[in-house]
Amino acid sequence: MSEIERIKERYERRKEIPAERYSLFNPGNLFIVQERERAMLTVLREHGMTPLTGRKILEVGCGTGGWLPDFVRWGALPENLYGVDILQDRIYEAKRRMPGAKIIYANAEHLPFTDGSFDIVLQSTVFTSIHEFHMKANIAREMIRVLKPGGVILWYDFRYNNPCNPDVRGVRKSEIDLLFPDLQREYHTLTLVPFVTRFLAPCSWLACYVLSKIPFFRTHYLVVIWKQRGKA
Repeated sequence: MSEIERIKERYERRKEIPAERYSLFNPGNLFIVQERERAMLTVLREHGMTPLTGRKILEVGCGTGGWLPDFVRWGALPENLYGVDILQDRIYEAKRRMPGAKIIYANAEHLPFTDGSFDIVLQSTVFTSIHEFHMKANIAREMIRVLKPGGVILWYDFRYNNPCNPDVRGVRKSEIDLLFPDLQREYHTLTLVPFVTRFLAPCSWLACYVLSKIPFFRTHYLVVIWKQRGKA
């Protein structure tokens, strides 16, 4: 069985998870999403990506829409948004949700775009679902290839294994360094342990805020990756 077939099996198993688990009506999920949004807006601003109006943006592994609706809310134009995924049912749903965006069925190891096409290339919780390093390396190379000079790659993913889901394997800083060896990297830790957040947030938003300031309890990396300024 190929790694792509194994990935499809992993996502098929996730269909058994109740949709309510990730609902924003759960205060814990709302806390996670709002914190993540603040962090993403901050790094976009600090790295000169705003305003987003004229930016071309690609999400690798966009699923049913991923971050693309968020980029529209932040000022990007739907016609400048692109997404790729290997799960056909998710592609259909993404196209329904984002009719103005260009959603494509494609293996991210071979992105169907020319060199230097995008200002922003995003991956969110994709690499932790891939267990073979060579596939991760192929996708990372493609993300670099389609990035414009002066653009940024945004990485949001688990840095720890998920004890509740053996399919999710955290990607450590040392591995990210190997995947993007010639690029500049800025690391942030983010996201209080999700099951703790879902338990605490309905009782105390303040407790979640305080715990989220302790780096050990942050389960994800938010990484900004770019070519050295002034170099193609």
